[in-house]
Amino acid sequence: MGAFMESAMQRAEEMRTHLTEKACEDSEFRKRLVEDPRGAVADEFGIEIPEAFDVQVHESDLTTLHLALPPGPDLDEEQLEAVAAGLCCC
Repeated sequence: MGAFMESAMQRAEEMRTHLTEKACEDSEFRKRLVEDPRGAVADEFGIEIPEAFDVQVHESDLTTLHLALPPGPDLDEEQLEAVAAGLCCC
């Protein structure tokens, strides 16, 4: 993985960590993140999320584990741009 991808993946991980921590501390933010993830993420980071980019939030419970995998090594130009913009929360 090149330096560009490593940097983009690190930024995505930092964003995901921030969102998770805030959702655990702020019940109103958590509710908004679940109901309107695109709006909550856009507002939190002051970014505009392209319509083609899907944002999903899954709440875990005691019997369900959600595992998110990062993108595979074969990204197209649009996917690379999304990662570079910090929009990939893998």
